[in-house]
Amino acid sequence: MKNLLICGALAAFVLSTQAAVADHEFYIVQDAHTKKCTVVDTKPTTTTTTVVGDGTVYKTRTEADSAIKTTRICTEH
Repeated sequence: MKNLLICGALAAFVLSTQAAVADHEFYIVQDAHTKKCTVVDTKPTTTTTTVVGDGTVYKTRTEADSAIKTTRICTEH
């Protein structure tokens, strides 16, 4: 019984951790001064950086990192 409770608690922890990771959003942003593009995990709220392109939201950092390499405005500078 004790093992069953431990396994249940561990499963709940793993599932909640995966849900939290799945909720992350990544954006490609460009610095207004340097024109350098970076990947961030929060939508910018300042005027010093802007979301690049049509504001695509990426589900993983890997997707955003791959997209930044092919985004024209980011590869021109």
